[in-house]
Amino acid sequence: MRSLLFAPADSPRKLEKSLATGADAVLIDLEDSVALNAKDTARRRAADFLREARRQSHAPVLIVRVNALDSGLIEHDLDAVMGAAPDAIMLPKSRHGADVQHLSVKLAVREAENNLADGATRIIPIATETADAIFGLASYAGASQRLSGLTWGAEDLAAALGAETNRRADGEYTDPYRLARTLTLFAARAADVFPIDTVYPDFRDLKGLRRECEAARRDGFEAKMAIHPTQVAVINDVFTPSPEALDRARRIVDAFAQNPDAGVLNLDGAMIDRPHLRQAERVLRRAAKREA
Repeated sequence: MRSLLFAPADSPRKLEKSLATGADAVLIDLEDSVALNAKDTARRRAADFLREARRQSHAPVLIVRVNALDSGLIEHDLDAVMGAAPDAIMLPKSRHGADVQHLSVKLAVREAENNLADGATRIIPIATETADAIFGLASYAGASQRLSGLTWGAEDLAAALGAETNRRADGEYTDPYRLARTLTLFAARAADVFPIDTVYPDFRDLKGLRRECEAARRDGFEAKMAIHPTQVAVINDVFTPSPEALDRARRIVDAFAQNPDAGVLNLDGAMIDRPHLRQAERVLRRAAKREA
């Protein structure tokens, strides 16, 4: 996945439109974008949308963002959507790996009730939306085989911290949010799951979005969430390896294949070693998954 587009579950128009945006995944939202008095309607529409989208030959990955574990709403969310077999559940306001384990148990029960394969539903936590969640990031490694990605949230975290803003005048994040972003990246790699960058709220500023995507890719993130369809093309473009990057990755892999006992090699006048090989293999795996 490169792009994950949010669509409010109570809006059939936006749900339908999300399928034509080119997003690799649609995040069907039952949480923040849905008012409390619209939750029941949103749940029904989410389930209907999942079933309808499954009929399409090239459906994106279908992920449902439920309400938080302590919201009193998540049981109703899962009861409504699990029969329609979402690919994954996004867990907001996750505090640590134990929350993933808690959700995993809930999913296992509903998979059994709906004749779904055990473990078929993956989990993607939003791992930095509360102050205490920062201290639980190391606990995601090994928490559950369902864990497939990890992302972070800057807007809810700003509210939790009582911040006036989470960005400087130049648009860059202030230090608390840079720390949350960095630690999420470390946590995702430590858990060997997909690191996903958070949303860029100003959907009209596509230049700013591109800069933030390029910074995220540079640092090691492999995808980014979107809040508007216009953001998808930019995200997909930045997180798709260029032909030059793919060619270099293949040449690095080929060089080590031809010299299996080498620790260090010379490629185009530059030293390459085993870390370069691992990165090249990761690039090629991502490209292969997208082609599949």
